[in-house]
Amino acid sequence: MDQLQVLDNLLANYDRRSTPTNHLNNATKVVCELYIRSFGSISPVTMDYEVDLYLRQKWQDERFKHKALTAALDLNDPNLVKAIWKPEVYFPNAKHAEFQFVTVPNVLVRINPDGEILYMLRLKLTFSCMMDLSKFPLDSQVCTMEVASFSKTTEELRLEWKSVNPVLMGRGLRMPQFEIVKIEASDCQESFQIGNYSCLVASFYLSRSVGFHLVQSYLPTILIVVISWVSFWMDVDSVPGRTTLGVTTLLAVSSQSSGIQSGLPQVSYVKAIDVWMGTCTAFVFCALLEFTFVNYMYRKPPPGTEQGKHRVKHLGGAENGEAGAPGSQSKAAVDGDVPEAVALTPAGVHGHLHHQFRVETEQEAFARRIDEICRVAFPAVFAVFNAMYWSYYLQA
Repeated sequence: MDQLQVLDNLLANYDRRSTPTNHLNNATKVVCELYIRSFGSISPVTMDYEVDLYLRQKWQDERFKHKALTAALDLNDPNLVKAIWKPEVYFPNAKHAEFQFVTVPNVLVRINPDGEILYMLRLKLTFSCMMDLSKFPLDSQVCTMEVASFSKTTEELRLEWKSVNPVLMGRGLRMPQFEIVKIEASDCQESFQIGNYSCLVASFYLSRSVGFHLVQSYLPTILIVVISWVSFWMDVDSVPGRTTLGVTTLLAVSSQSSGIQSGLPQVSYVKAIDVWMGTCTAFVFCALLEFTFVNYMYRKPPPGTEQGKHRVKHLGGAENGEAGAPGSQSKAAVDGDVPEAVALTPAGVHGHLHHQFRVETEQEAFARRIDEICRVAFPAVFAVFNAMYWSYYLQA
């Protein structure tokens, strides 16, 4: 109680409007330190991130130096905070800030016997972080925290970082999407028409973890593209099966692309994920176009013949007005040069075509040859694209 009474007597004649070094006509030096309790919610849509931190500030105030003060006084009285001079700092790139009141106001003022004051408070802030998403999701970002003087120019107040570990991260602090590569603390100066103001900048170099996107974006689209190649091994006559497979894979990759784009901002430049999804969509679409072309070539009539001339026309006895008596022989008229063999039924049974063999035309052979080439060409081109894509976007 004696030391608290001494403190009350010191505050009786204390002018909180005056800086500690105002009588010396020089700037008061304030040493700052940040302790990050949580770091997360980095959103590419809103271009910001949230942190929960402790802001620690130290300065020397000779007005609290008294021989009766033999030990440091730790106080969290809001009235004391209002009664003493403290740096009027703010966060220039903060979009939103909250002071923590649970369960008591999270503020601490430590007054040392030599007049050194430690002012610490806990804040929850949302900082702006303008990101370059041209390499998303294989990108690296630099997000900053800025601390600056609001009303005191450099002639009255100078902010400095703590000499050792000015920015500390909480033990076991991890982020779901990013990894902190390094942290740099530097000084800066804001210039306005009314004067220059001291400021500090903490830069966080972040590298995005690609594991989530490999599982949720890249691997599914690779499988969809590979599934679209199954049509190359299906018969050319399998029109319903190959059409269904092509359309289904095209819709699947389009749905996957829409789901990814819904969580990203509408930027004007091309992102890495746009290149990937666009190329995968093109591969699936080309596989569907390949089937369309192959099916057309397969069904195209041979050159020099009219439509349908290569088809077999079966002429029975009924076509000639005959009753089709038992033992009568079926007649087959073949137009064109397509050779065929017709097997006749035994005597006593109506004549009909039992089975036939037809030689494959050049167009049909060419269509099947295209399928065989695409079985190798599509995977080879896709492998080359992967090599170029990953080597370009993974480089520093």
